[in-house]
Amino acid sequence: MSYSGIHMRAEAIAAWMRHHVTAAHANGLVVGLSGGVDSAVVARLCQLATPGAALGVLLPCHSDPADERDARAVADHFKLPVATVPLDEPFDALTSAVKSAAAEAARHLSVAEAPPDDVRARMPLANMKPRLRMTGLYFLANRLNYLVAGTGNRCELAIGYFTKYGDGGVDLLPLGNLLKSEVRAMARELGVPSQVVEKAPSAGLWLGQTDEGEMGFSYADLEAYLQKGPDAVAPAVAMRIERLMRASEHKRQMAPMPRHFLKPRS
Repeated sequence: MSYSGIHMRAEAIAAWMRHHVTAAHANGLVVGLSGGVDSAVVARLCQLATPGAALGVLLPCHSDPADERDARAVADHFKLPVATVPLDEPFDALTSAVKSAAAEAARHLSVAEAPPDDVRARMPLANMKPRLRMTGLYFLANRLNYLVAGTGNRCELAIGYFTKYGDGGVDLLPLGNLLKSEVRAMARELGVPSQVVEKAPSAGLWLGQTDEGEMGFSYADLEAYLQKGPDAVAPAVAMRIERLMRASEHKRQMAPMPRHFLKPRS
């Protein structure tokens, strides 16, 4: 797609966002700024959709200081108003409480707790960060009568690479039909600072964490699979992608409900 085509697509997405803000009788849009390319693009789209009524929010939670610097650089570059919600202390307090509760539950249920360095122990704590961020974003959105714009792209949504009721808890997904490479192209067209466009994607769940390292394959492989099918990637990669798709289906659906109820006995 040409750069003019990318710009037209950005304008179309912004118009779509504006329509949903109007339909919801909302006043504007709020987006969490992570320091990554996805949130930078969404921040600029929010400005295009609701000029003068877009807010970026920094939600540091034992985060890499470089991410906060990049997030502020994006806000400064686009002259985007910013609010900061420090989450280190709330996270620490909640972590202490849930660890105690988990130990108590393990005793009652006679199950062994996972070792602290095991991924089964790491992920529940890591997922609390985006869930706390979601809470902060929705508080501000509710106070301002704004909608929350999410930053998930087509690649992440396809394999469930987001936290349920965390960064998946949003009102709009402006990038939901864009591949990661398309997001980067749009970022360049919109003038996102180059250090943000080129940085390695990371959800910021822990220091040193990267998207591709956690997924177990590259965004290029994932895009090839989504565009051309399983034959476009190595069999082991296709199997992993399909396994992630199946395991994350619940994230893309409403919670299930019984379709029919048994008739009461007469």
